[in-house]
Amino acid sequence: MKTRICTYTLLICMAICFSACSAPQTTTAPTQVSAETVAKIAPSPTQAEPASAPTETALPSATAKADQDGVLAKEYLLDFVELGSRNMSQPTHQQAVAYLLATLTDMGYAPTQQPFQNQDGVNAVNIIVEKPGLSQQVIIAGAHFDNAEVGSGIDDNASGVAVLLEAANRIQQMKTPYTIRFVFFDSEETGLEGSTYYASLMTAKDVENTVAMINLDSLAAGDNTYIYGDEGDAGAIRDWALAYTSRNNLSLVTQQGNNPDYPTGTTGDWSDHAAFRQLGIQYGYFEATNWDLGDLDGYTQVDLALGVEGEIWHTEYDTLEYIENTFPGRVDEHLSLFSNVLIHILTEYQESSAG
Repeated sequence: MKTRICTYTLLICMAICFSACSAPQTTTAPTQVSAETVAKIAPSPTQAEPASAPTETALPSATAKADQDGVLAKEYLLDFVELGSRNMSQPTHQQAVAYLLATLTDMGYAPTQQPFQNQDGVNAVNIIVEKPGLSQQVIIAGAHFDNAEVGSGIDDNASGVAVLLEAANRIQQMKTPYTIRFVFFDSEETGLEGSTYYASLMTAKDVENTVAMINLDSLAAGDNTYIYGDEGDAGAIRDWALAYTSRNNLSLVTQQGNNPDYPTGTTGDWSDHAAFRQLGIQYGYFEATNWDLGDLDGYTQVDLALGVEGEIWHTEYDTLEYIENTFPGRVDEHLSLFSNVLIHILTEYQESSAG
């Protein structure tokens, strides 16, 4: 893991390439990364070819690898610590783009880029890979890789990206009921712009073909580990995940509706699930926070004496050093839990099995 991060000359070259290739496009679909660009990102002659379909010689099942849950995610998280802030005003934002392209290519995927300009006129790009499933119906699993202007964005949202990368790595050769599309959204912190742009390009047929969108955002710091979904019986993925974790004595919960503005099991439209929910696509949303504190709206993550009045995200306290020193063991526990549940959803959930 560290060898890719240490090669900053390569990353800086990719930053220059990114600036040139991410000008706004007139196309209505992601554009394939060129062979030349991929060669610059990951020139290893022994790189595995992208899988075109699930193989009979699949990797061990998610259950068989349960003792490894979160291990890869922690390695990816440490890579992001070395990269530093991915705020769009920083050159390391473009280095993060290069890192994601290289890492996904190294796994055997063929990443595509979906460039756009955000509201500030800054070049941005969503990064997309797809793992074919037994059905052509799609589950979208996404996390944003940019971060706020302060802090290094380890909780918000290197943690979500790290878990998403682990899942992409581990299920790459597994059989999955649905095709899985992993999307790394840009420009979330400027107004959910990456996910909104992605959703805006979906046709009516795309929407109909999408089983669910699973969003991962801020998984490391908060006191409790949550999953949210659509209200009531419409939250099938949420309920499936809660049933799975209950059977396996895992500490995943949902918020209990103590604030009347947010019915039991739901959340607000402040993260990348929102654009998909508005299209009528079922969502599942993983987050670590504490709905029993502050205004009972999920914004207060920890005790009010910690961070900035109980918030880690969007503050100078959003660093791995502060989180691990203040909450020993929490990062590893959360990465393990969320990786476990996400992988089981992607490899086992089917609409007929909901409930």
